[in-house]
Amino acid sequence: MGLSLATAERWVERWERQQQRYAVDREERFTVIADVVEHIAAGSPGRPLVVDLGCGPGSLAARLARRLPDVDIVAVDRDPLLLELARAHHPDAARYVDAVIGEEGWTESLGLDRLLDAAVSTTALHYLSPDGLRRTYRQLSELMRPGGVLVNGDHLPQGEAALAGISGHVGRRRAERQQVFAHEDWASWWTAAAADPELADLLAVRRSRQPATGTDGAVGLSLAAHLELLRQAGFGCAGAVWQYGDSYVVVAIR
Repeated sequence: MGLSLATAERWVERWERQQQRYAVDREERFTVIADVVEHIAAGSPGRPLVVDLGCGPGSLAARLARRLPDVDIVAVDRDPLLLELARAHHPDAARYVDAVIGEEGWTESLGLDRLLDAAVSTTALHYLSPDGLRRTYRQLSELMRPGGVLVNGDHLPQGEAALAGISGHVGRRRAERQQVFAHEDWASWWTAAAADPELADLLAVRRSRQPATGTDGAVGLSLAAHLELLRQAGFGCAGAVWQYGDSYVVVAIR
């Protein structure tokens, strides 16, 4: 089911464009995440180790690898098509693992040979249920060295409705000024991918896999709720280090 480089390049480039619709200042958010990992990696006792949770087609892993070539990255996702795009387009950025985050045995499938310096994620963890998120945060805490970090970039609403409405509006206006809504959306990307014969086998595998969690997951869980779950999971402190509208980068320190 290996893909040609040309096919992978075409679909990853389209993915990058459509994802701009869903992450306010997406490139800046990636840069902030890399800044945090760079800071933590400088204090690593050995070669830094990072896991990318819900890596998709390797967007964050590739940026981290270019910025921090001395960091080992393990990238995990459950989507066979997106993983194959990552392997074909960014083969040297990470070691890619097919696993369902939060499912029984998923941490063992990572094949880690030492404690993590960092776990990173962008717009992926909200697919877990609140209970699954709590369990996953605890598992990651146990896999991490003291001083290691979990870095999560996602849309996290304010706890109060009035503030949530304002922060959401600020983010939408920013996106409109950047004209990101001119790009195709998520549904259009998948519809177009379904018409590409080279992707047919991978899409068939994708369809055969039933979601491990409901699609709503923890969408709508507030920033405060995430911070509380992180503290309960064993992280000593947690807070936002970057925000634009309701788009955050949250850091939790082991």
